Amino acid sequence: MGSFGFQEILIIALVILVLFGARKIPEFMKGIGKGIREFNDARDTDTKKEEEKKKDTKAAE
Repeated sequence: MGSFGFQEILIIALVILVLFGARKIPEFMKGIGKGIREFNDARDTDTKKEEEKKKDTKAAE
């Protein structure tokens, strides 16, 4: 329970195809990809800021 098998994924894909149509799916996936990319960029920026803050703190000591 909790894991998806091939049949479940296939059914979900077919439902999405029926609901959105073949023309909307590429736009939908492009939007998801853009959102993931923005999330990763924001995460990387925060990580860099934290590392710089640690370096500044160590340099001040």
